[in-house]
Amino acid sequence: MNPEHGTRTETDSLGEVHVPADALYGAQTQRAVDNFPISGVRFPRRFIEALGTVKRAAALANQSLGLLESDKAEAIAVAAERVRSGELDGEFPLDIFQTGSGTSTNMNANEVIANAASRAMGADLGSKAVHPNDDVNMGQSSNDVIPTTMHVAARVALHEELLPALDALAASLDAKADEFDDVVKSGRTHLMDATPVRLGQEFGGYAAQVRKGIARVQAASEELAELALGGTATGTGINRPVEFPEAAIAEISEMTGLAFREAENHFEAQAAKDGYVAAAGALNTLAVSLMKIANDIRHLGSGPTSGLAEIQLPAIQPGSSIMPGKVNPVMSEAMMMVCARVMGNATTITVGGQHGNFELNVMMPVMAHAMLESITSLAGACDAFRTRCLDGITADRDRARELLEKNPSIATALNDEIGYDMASKVAKKSAAEKRSVRDVLIEMELVPEDRIDDILDVRGMTEPGIPGR
Repeated sequence: MNPEHGTRTETDSLGEVHVPADALYGAQTQRAVDNFPISGVRFPRRFIEALGTVKRAAALANQSLGLLESDKAEAIAVAAERVRSGELDGEFPLDIFQTGSGTSTNMNANEVIANAASRAMGADLGSKAVHPNDDVNMGQSSNDVIPTTMHVAARVALHEELLPALDALAASLDAKADEFDDVVKSGRTHLMDATPVRLGQEFGGYAAQVRKGIARVQAASEELAELALGGTATGTGINRPVEFPEAAIAEISEMTGLAFREAENHFEAQAAKDGYVAAAGALNTLAVSLMKIANDIRHLGSGPTSGLAEIQLPAIQPGSSIMPGKVNPVMSEAMMMVCARVMGNATTITVGGQHGNFELNVMMPVMAHAMLESITSLAGACDAFRTRCLDGITADRDRARELLEKNPSIATALNDEIGYDMASKVAKKSAAEKRSVRDVLIEMELVPEDRIDDILDVRGMTEPGIPGR
C-alpha cells in the first residue's frame, strides 16, 4: 500500500501496477485505463448487467459441478449480483475503444468480482483470496464471455425495452387508423396528387410497418439466443468441463427469464458475428420504417397555411426564438435523428462483423455499444413519439375535403366510363383551371348527370372495384 499516493500495488504477468487504494478493480484494469484514454465512452448499463449475469451463472455452474468451493462460489455469486444490479458500475471505467476481444473488460469484471468476494470473505483488496482468473474466470475465456455478454445484453434489451415500446406504438397507430377511417383525402405518389385514400388507411399502413418490424426484431432475438459460452479461447472448449456450458446457460436463462441455448458451432459463434449483424439489420429496417412514418406525419401536419395541414400535431413547445407563435413537428424530428443514428450504428456493426479474423472477432466492444445504443434510443424515441405526438394527433376533415375536391386524379374513376384519353383531358382541364373534376365533367357533358355521383363517389374510390359499377 502507498497511502501517501492513495494507491495500492498489484501485480499481473507484466509486473507491478499502482491501483487506486479503494478500487475493486486491479492491475489489468488499470493498465487498460492507462492504455485507452480515447473517447470517454463507457459500456452501457445493459452490458455491465449482462456481464454480471454471465459471471454469476458461471460461478453457480462451477459450484454445481463440484469445481468451485461453496464459500468462494457463493461470494462470487453475491459480488456478481452487485455488478448486475448496478451497485458497482463505478468500478467499470474502461473505454469501449480498447482490445477488440473485450479482454480488458472481462478482466475488469473478474478483478472487481474477485476483490469484492475476497473482501466479503475477510481478505484484503488485492489479496487474490478469490482469484480473478482461477476462480471468477473458471471454465471461461474473454473470447467466449464477451460474445455471450453481447447476446445476453442485446436480447434482454430487445425484450424489456424495444418490443414493449413497439407494441404500444403499433396499438396507438391502429387506434388512429380506426379514428380516421371516415376521413377521405388525396392520396399522393411522387409527392403529386393521386387517387383518394382514407387517412385511416394511411395510419393502418404505418401500424402494419411497425408490426412487421416487431416480427423482424423477434426473429433477430431468436438468433441472439445462441451463446458462445463454452468455446473458451478458440472455440475448442479447452480448460472447461463438458457439462459447463449447459449448466451456466441454464442459469443465464433463469436469471433473465429468456431461453438461451449453447451455440451449435462454437467456431462460428466466436469467429463470426453474423447473428449480431442480422439483428442490426432488423433494427436498421425498423429505423427506415420509423423514418418514413415520422416524415409522413410531419408533412401531413405542415402549415398551418402554406402546407398540407390535413392533420394537426399537438403543440408541445414554442418553435422559434424569433417567430412568435410558431410550432414545429419536433417529435418527428427527434425520431428521424434517432433513426439516422441507428442506421449509422448498423454500418458500424456491419464493418465490425467483417473483422472475424480466423478464430476471433476483434471489434466486439464497439459493436456491443452500437447495438445497445440503437435499442435504447429506438425504444425511447417510440415512447416519446407516441405519448407526445401520435396520441394527440387530430384530423382536419374540412382541409382534407377541400384538397380532395381540387384533386385532378379523381378523373381516374372515369377510365372505365369514357376511356383513359378523354379522362386525361378532364384531369388536365381541372388542374389548369383549378376547378373540380365534377364541375369540368358537367361542363363537358361527357357523362349523364345522374351517373356522376356514383362514378365520383370518393369513398368508393378507396376500395377495390370499378367506380359506378
